[in-house]
Amino acid sequence: MGTAVWGLVNHLALFAQKGAAGAPGAGNAQPADGLSSLLGGPIPLLVLLFALFYFIILRPQRRDQARHQSMLNAIKKNDRVVTIGGIYGVVTNVHREADEVTIKVDETTNTKLRVTLRSIARVLGDGPSDENGTK
Repeated sequence: MGTAVWGLVNHLALFAQKGAAGAPGAGNAQPADGLSSLLGGPIPLLVLLFALFYFIILRPQRRDQARHQSMLNAIKKNDRVVTIGGIYGVVTNVHREADEVTIKVDETTNTKLRVTLRSIARVLGDGPSDENGTK
């Protein structure tokens, strides 16, 4: 998605430069350099590009960060989670002051891992499940 946005930005900038060079009454005028043509004439183009950048990239990223933070704030004991490394487990202890979560990854050997709170990628639900995926 990022390359498509930058391609659009490049096309719009070229269009603005061609429009400034081919303006009526500019037959004998010296061609404007790139910076002055972008800042002098098409200020609305810069505002449009910033708005486009904000609504396509920044706003969704902030929304996702807020959603992930609220998910982390709601983690509690017995939640089934997946870490950013792809490890599945059940939360056994949440220590928010130390930014630490203990997850049980194996029921038979009672293997537990201590991970940072931010390393939790998703919460799958409450409680451990059997091998069929049901509680």
